[in-house]
Amino acid sequence: MGKYRTPKIVKGPPGPEVKKLIKEIDHSIEVPTLVRDVLKTEAWIPKKSNGVWIEDLDGNVFLDFSSFHSVLNIGRSHPKVVEACKQALNGIMVGFLEGTGKHLKLLKKLVEITPGNFDKQVYLGMSGSDANEIAVKIAHWSTGRPYVMSFLGGYHGQTQISMELTAAGPGLIGSGVRKAYPPIPGIIHVPYPYCYRCPFKQNYPECDLQCLKYIEDWVFQCYVPGDLISAVVIEPIQGDAGNIVPPYGYLSGLKKLCEKYGILLIADEVQTGFGRTGKMFACEHWNIEPDIICLGKAIASGMPMSAVVSRYEFPKVGKKLALHHVFTTMANPICCAAALETIKIIQEEHLVENAAKVGEYMIKRLNEMKKHYRIIGDVRGQGLQIGVEIVKDKNTKEIGAEEVKSICKKAYKNGLALISYGIYGNVLRIHPPLILAKEQADIGLDVIEKAISEVEREE
Repeated sequence: MGKYRTPKIVKGPPGPEVKKLIKEIDHSIEVPTLVRDVLKTEAWIPKKSNGVWIEDLDGNVFLDFSSFHSVLNIGRSHPKVVEACKQALNGIMVGFLEGTGKHLKLLKKLVEITPGNFDKQVYLGMSGSDANEIAVKIAHWSTGRPYVMSFLGGYHGQTQISMELTAAGPGLIGSGVRKAYPPIPGIIHVPYPYCYRCPFKQNYPECDLQCLKYIEDWVFQCYVPGDLISAVVIEPIQGDAGNIVPPYGYLSGLKKLCEKYGILLIADEVQTGFGRTGKMFACEHWNIEPDIICLGKAIASGMPMSAVVSRYEFPKVGKKLALHHVFTTMANPICCAAALETIKIIQEEHLVENAAKVGEYMIKRLNEMKKHYRIIGDVRGQGLQIGVEIVKDKNTKEIGAEEVKSICKKAYKNGLALISYGIYGNVLRIHPPLILAKEQADIGLDVIEKAISEVEREE
């Protein structure tokens, strides 16, 4: 697929083969509703894919601005990862119980690259959801405290504890958790620093970080004392909520607050990790060293793998996890091989640096668009994790959920794989592979601008 330099639309899209498959899936009682819904909004069903390009079942070629929800950071079908997985298949073993050199090498590599100049221990899992689950268990067992705090708008996964940590808005997966399951006691939620739509109706920096002061002045005084909270779980940049970047001083202030009360800081870097934000991990933008960091998605380029890296000194945690959080196939040798090769590629191909450079260029160009279009309310992000909040009018900030759907649909018709997320479902989620070149960025941005211009004229 290296021959492709631009998107190519030959049938549809969606073309007849894609429509046929979607129809079959839509009428199959075996297929979960979530899969059906995703296929209807992300209909670039690959026949083959490589790098930043996707060729669907009908021969249409799309430029990838999704990376399959930030999983394929090094691009699609990287030959070195494919070869690493093939080599690991030569001697199939189940997982960590059988032990492999790849497993041990991966543990050492994760200790080496994660923030924190202290001794660490690493637990491997199979998804970002179970990484957050492990992290909360570590916090409870190591502190003996009953409460955990997370943030409104956050998304942390689909296992029971990770769903309770989640407080997604109406536009997100997980928004019905509170109705679907009886709550787990001990998890509380506070506002995230969403400056564009500040819950406290303040403006930064005049606000003096009122959202941070609220935690100590109100939550700790009126709801749960700080010395009963075991951990604070936070996405350094809230991803599914719409790529919300906290203002300068917030994360460092939160870390100091945690230290004051003996609370562990858990950074959910499942989405932001492995170069996505222009640093290997988003915490590094603010020089934060979390006590526990949760990793997933891009760690193994699509193979089922996650990791939790924590301080080593937590007492009795290892034995408890060995008894209460162990799975047969965790640390699968094939997944470990994919993860090691993925990290190596990110480092050797300088993809963190490329994400920072190309991301800065894209944000600058998107901000130029913002000046000319009334429906672009906000542009934000770090590296190649970019959000464009769409509104009906930037003066009123009225939610533009239908407009964002139209933009994504038009982009799809013109060969761009683009999705929307956000608490209210009105944010363009621009997450291309980290190998994206500036010329390819311009191709995608041209498609987005054309779609925005058309939607604005149609109103």
